[in-house]
Amino acid sequence: MTIEETSAFTPRFNEAGLLPVVAQEAGTGRVLMVAWANREAIDLTLKKGEAHYWSRSRSEMWHKGATSGNVQKVVRVLTDCDQDTLIYEVEQQGPACHTGRETCFYREVTAEGLSAAT
Repeated sequence: MTIEETSAFTPRFNEAGLLPVVAQEAGTGRVLMVAWANREAIDLTLKKGEAHYWSRSRSEMWHKGATSGNVQKVVRVLTDCDQDTLIYEVEQQGPACHTGRETCFYREVTAEGLSAAT
């Protein structure tokens, strides 16, 4: 299925043709990472059932886990009321963060600075 085939889904991309995607662990709701997707990334995600994103730093399509093996199997895709943000509910295989951590959100910001999140 592509975006064009889902008549009620009309994503509102930003001026760069992207929208933010929150990768959330299916079952627990834990936020694993945030990335960006363009129309092609969303279409590939819906078609293949694995998370695809647009890498802003590399300016290329990014199939999560293609090189690391840490694939995100997509259980479902949710959109917010404005259709300008997505949630990919995923079954994460291996760590989600490129640092090797389970989630990219492993640090806490406080008035004193940065510390390890508990």
